[in-house]
Amino acid sequence: MKKLVLISSSLFSTAVFAAMPVNQPIGSSFTLSSAPNQRALATVFSNPAAPFIMVNQEDDDNFRFGIIGPIGVGVEMGDISDLGDRAEDIEDILDATYTNAPQAQAALNKANGILNGIDETAYIKTSLSAQVPFMPLIYKTDSKGAFMLDASISAVAKANVISDSVRVNNTNTGLESDTSFSASTATDLQIGLGYSQSMWENTHGALIGGVKGTLHNVSLGRAVVALDDSSADVGDAVSDAISDDAVSSTDIGIDLGALWVSNNYQVGLTLANVNEPEFDSATINQNCSTRSCDAAKNLIASGKLNASRKYVMEMQTTLDLAVSTKGKQVTLGLSYDANEVQDAVGDEYQWAAASLSYYGDSHYLPGLRAGYRQNMAGTELSYATFGLTFLKRLNIDLAVALETVEDENGDELPRSGYVSIGYDTAF
Repeated sequence: MKKLVLISSSLFSTAVFAAMPVNQPIGSSFTLSSAPNQRALATVFSNPAAPFIMVNQEDDDNFRFGIIGPIGVGVEMGDISDLGDRAEDIEDILDATYTNAPQAQAALNKANGILNGIDETAYIKTSLSAQVPFMPLIYKTDSKGAFMLDASISAVAKANVISDSVRVNNTNTGLESDTSFSASTATDLQIGLGYSQSMWENTHGALIGGVKGTLHNVSLGRAVVALDDSSADVGDAVSDAISDDAVSSTDIGIDLGALWVSNNYQVGLTLANVNEPEFDSATINQNCSTRSCDAAKNLIASGKLNASRKYVMEMQTTLDLAVSTKGKQVTLGLSYDANEVQDAVGDEYQWAAASLSYYGDSHYLPGLRAGYRQNMAGTELSYATFGLTFLKRLNIDLAVALETVEDENGDELPRSGYVSIGYDTAF
């Protein structure tokens, strides 16, 4: 069980290299909700109808495009504040010698009580999301149709503990447990092509429709290492899950969107992944004789671990509303996901977000934005979000979870954090 102690300390040491899950918005859209904002190019990904409003043809310009990023990094972790202490207690119990059955049973009960619920709290989740340089590229034709090409890559890794009961071993000389360290990894290289146009107009506003197809190449990997397997290296297992043992598959996701745009408000509807594309995942290796294989077999037999699974990009419906001044300098944005979906490592997401932003017309006064975002499913984490735009092009955004966790020194840390930077053309 010494491996559990090492994992508990390494979770905090690796947090500085972490990033948010794949199902998170990136760039300033994390602050600004899913309501498309003409002043913030990153919000173009939230609704397939959004590219139409991102190009200002009154300035004789048919193009708008990204330059660098946005690139987003961050971290999310469970409540692992006392994981090290629990691991040490379990280690003491397993190393002890018991002279009679009541003592052994008492030790078993204590160890199982410590392990109870540990798999729900002991986890860390990291990832990286980045746009390919100069993406997205939007071209608005003279006939008022807007095409968008975008390309990005994202990666996510989740490490957690799968707890199992403690029992007497086969030789009746000590205690053992199949409690294991589990890692799931996913990378997604995506290329999207979208089209949007005005479908109907009157004196009050315009109805804009859009459609987007995205080609996803998803690579999924998994690893399981028993915490009492001295022959297995956790770092090597995770590395193999990302590279050698990962399974890649390709499919296309279709998004539909609509926007009603007026002078001072807009209302949007997005149906993401209406065809629900599917991707293959790696199978847990059970054809070996190591301690980790034995633990994996037992966890699969008990229903605590799936030997294999498919990742389905489930359809998600999102509603958004924005109220703004005529020139979009000041905007109040709201968005809500009507249903929850699972990401590539099985965690649930259903976002509700609100934001207030100011984008001036001066190159020298920074744009300001602040907001609140909450996951209504899964972890139910909530975030305070902030952002600045310099010279109308350089965007820096930060999000901090309002829930906290204690580190090994007893200091409180946010359970999640996010930072993003990007540079794009201005509206």
